[in-house]
Formats: sequence, C-alpha cells, structure tokens
Amino acid sequence: MMKLILTTDVTGLGGPGDVVEVKDGYGRNYLLPRGFAIVATKGAEKQVQVIRRAQEASRIRDLDHAKEVKNTLAQLGSVPLTAKAAANSGKLFGSITTADIVAAVKAAGGPVLDKRAVEVSGHIKTVGKHAVNVRLHPDVTAAFTVEVKAAS
Repeated sequence: MMKLILTTDVTGLGGPGDVVEVKDGYGRNYLLPRGFAIVATKGAEKQVQVIRRAQEASRIRDLDHAKEVKNTLAQLGSVPLTAKAAANSGKLFGSITTADIVAAVKAAGGPVLDKRAVEVSGHIKTVGKHAVNVRLHPDVTAAFTVEVKAAS
C-alpha cells in the first residue's frame, strides 16, 4: 500500500489535500503520472495546507454564491471567442477546449470557472454560436453561449 496526497478531485477516492492509502500499482501507474497526487512525505504534508487554500479560493462556497455566479454568467450574454478557421468553410483548425472557454469567460469580465465543471455538447469545431453549461453546485447549473469567430 502507498500513502499519497491528492492534488485534485478523484472520483471515489477523495478531494484535494486528502491523504489516502492506495495500492502501489494504482498510485504509481495512474495517480502520480497524471498529477492527481503526490507522495506523502513530511515535506509534502506541509503542502496540504497550500493545496487546500488554493482549492478554497476557486471553489464555489455555497448555494447563494453559486446563484451569484450564475447571474453574473447570465449578464455576460454571448461570450466572444476567436480561433483560426478555414476561410470559406468555417471549420476550425483544431477545436475549442474547456480551458479556452474558461479563459474567454474571464476575458469577457466573467468569474473564474473550474474547467472541469464546464460541459460542452460534443466538440466545438465550427464558427458560430454554441451552448455551454457549467455545473456550479449540485443544485445550480448555469447556461450561456460561446460565439466562435474566425481569427483574421
């Protein structure tokens, strides 16, 4: 068995800063290479407070805070996003990622979102308007549109 400190939410295991004991293979082959955990040493245990503070700063505090963030997203309307696209077909070179959407919301004056909470139906690979949902809280989901424009 291996003792690890989680750096992100891992389904069925725990949240950031949790000290967990897992089988050697799971820790060595899955959690550590993907950056989901670090080995629990005395020095690393001091980092637990740093990890927890960072998570608390970006986490939605409660239901009321989630509703505030939802209202802020609703006021933004359509979030503009530019990407390289083929001139005549409107197809993008690549696709729009959740990280791109989070950056566009922040650039438009919106709140800082967790990219893991952003849900897009399929891949965004064309110019135009696309619906995006964000899970802010188990009871609150915000919906807004992203308008993808071709970079000139």
